[in-house]
Amino acid sequence: MILITTPTGRIGSRLLDILLNENPVRGEELRVIVRDPEKLPDTVRGRVDILTGSHGDPEVVDRAFAGTDAVFWVVPPAPRAPSLDAAYSGFTRAAAKAFTEHGVGHVVGVSALGRGTAAAGHAGHVTASLAMDDLIASTGVAYRALANPTFMDNLLRQVTSIRDDGVFTDTVAADRKVPMAATGDIAAAAAGLLLDRSWTGTDEVPVLGPEDLSANDMVRIMSDVLGRPVRYERQSLDDFRAGLTGYGFGEAVIDGYVEMMRSKDEGIDVGVPRTSRTASPTTFRAWCEEVLKPATRA
Repeated sequence: MILITTPTGRIGSRLLDILLNENPVRGEELRVIVRDPEKLPDTVRGRVDILTGSHGDPEVVDRAFAGTDAVFWVVPPAPRAPSLDAAYSGFTRAAAKAFTEHGVGHVVGVSALGRGTAAAGHAGHVTASLAMDDLIASTGVAYRALANPTFMDNLLRQVTSIRDDGVFTDTVAADRKVPMAATGDIAAAAAGLLLDRSWTGTDEVPVLGPEDLSANDMVRIMSDVLGRPVRYERQSLDDFRAGLTGYGFGEAVIDGYVEMMRSKDEGIDVGVPRTSRTASPTTFRAWCEEVLKPATRA
């Protein structure tokens, strides 16, 4: 039995698609925890065991982990969490206890790059994510943390601005080259680990994309794919903070995002070398063709 958390999220939904359609599970059942089962596609609901609720709820994870061999673990957004520890490790503590009590053998989690860097101790959400990894590893379960850079798919939050104004914003220097990964590639990495559970111990699995890109590179590619000029506007951290405040985010979460973005501009994502093991296949151009371009026409 493989259990998938956040099955309606961008990574979780793609993982479900891979397991159900592209790589049919070899004699294994799939179980999901979801707050609203109606958000699952009709083609999925009849093929998986569904538990309704939050995977931060001790009673829910206790039922979900019974008979479960492997878990895909993602902490959901918590924009008004009182602290980052509560949002990450606090949310995970019930599951960590249940991993041991139910003898779960393998866990694959979505995490971040940065372990071992000077910035890792003060990188906001990255720091909290790495602490969550340590909590899971402390249970003795075999654990693989998918260590990710910024997602290409985060640009979908700016589709309106890209389409209508030809502008996308970020807080990093325009010429800083960094890795980027497509969420589909992260889901594919998770699927491979969940289906072949011959691995043991604790480790990170970086998912770096095929190339490092700067904001200048990105606007050139977006302009070419979309057939219209797109320019980059660097946003100050103060303006970034103000925007999150306007969306109603809590102070602790806002501070964490600001610290994370500052650490990214300082290079926290560039410490892992790209190899055949750490590179993922989807180029930014391919992602723009397959995801961004259709989104701007929707």
